[in-house]
Amino acid sequence: MSDEGASAGEGKTFGSVAQQVRNRWSAVISGEATVVLLTVVGVVLFPYLFVRAPVIGDVLNGTQSLAGLILIWGIFALGFDLLLGRTGLLSFGHAALWGAGAYGAGWVIVNVTAAPLVALVVGTVLAIVLSWLIGWLSLRRGGIYFAILTLAFGQMIYYTALGPAAGITGGDNGLTGVDPGPLLGTFTLDSELPSMAGTLLGNWIYVLVATVLVLSVVAVLRILNSPYGTVFRAIRENEQRAEFVGLNTWRYKLMAFVLSGTFAGVAGALFAIHSQYVPLSSLYWETSGEVVIMTVLGGVGTLFGPIFGAGLYLYVEIIVGNGHPFDWLVPYWHLVLGIVFVAVVVLLPEGIWGGVRTLREWVGTRLRGER
Repeated sequence: MSDEGASAGEGKTFGSVAQQVRNRWSAVISGEATVVLLTVVGVVLFPYLFVRAPVIGDVLNGTQSLAGLILIWGIFALGFDLLLGRTGLLSFGHAALWGAGAYGAGWVIVNVTAAPLVALVVGTVLAIVLSWLIGWLSLRRGGIYFAILTLAFGQMIYYTALGPAAGITGGDNGLTGVDPGPLLGTFTLDSELPSMAGTLLGNWIYVLVATVLVLSVVAVLRILNSPYGTVFRAIRENEQRAEFVGLNTWRYKLMAFVLSGTFAGVAGALFAIHSQYVPLSSLYWETSGEVVIMTVLGGVGTLFGPIFGAGLYLYVEIIVGNGHPFDWLVPYWHLVLGIVFVAVVVLLPEGIWGGVRTLREWVGTRLRGER
């Protein structure tokens, strides 16, 4: 064999090995265990970088409370995307499910027990029951009719809380006096963690929220990688074909709605525990609109996109809305949010996470020397 032939053979062998390494790395990086590990690292580092890190924290001007709030809304948006991004169903009634979780948890803390985990479970169960009822009624119609039905049911629940049920919900004033007790009867939620843990994570309420977020990511991954996730994608792509192969698509859509409502209830219950107050606006249709915007900003049909979208939305609302970096922006934070939303939709049609994915693919292509 000539030297040229040997060199060509070695080049092919090296190329094959390199391709195998890339394939193996792609499999590892996209594996469930790796995704969960990256999620844990992210939630551990996030409050430090957002609040206390030199230079970065000063520029972002974040707060410990906002860090926890972003994760709570991230859970809400993560569950909402399970319905919109994975099944193709647009709901404008998820405020009712978020509010049910919040009011359920808040009522338990005020009237029954201050145990945060008990309140979290009760609020979640209440949201599950309500999501099954709303889904069972609304899914008898599709498309825009489904969206309008969910909006109608959500507004019915809002006005019920405002009027006939005001004795339970507090009416216009919302549910006050929500004072959760120690976590597991030992750890005061507002207290700082000891030593390095306190520097990274801050307080115990953040630990609770972060733990629930990680468990939510695990649950969503399991759902998406299960036969249910496959059917959800089939319904989104072509529901009629899914029916032709013998699938009861209505039943699967109802399950998707209930699962999505479960995450909304979990997030709502955490919101009540975190804020120690449940405003009536939790049930209003604007809350449903906010989670839609968060999901679109982050990237519909992506795992982490809705969480990033929630972070961007809340940052503009709270940080910019409070005058950072310029006081004169305070009355115009809605305008700033609108500009950000339009910019993301025009420049990043697949959302923030879609843009990150595109950038990662471009960098990988450049490193491989491809054009």
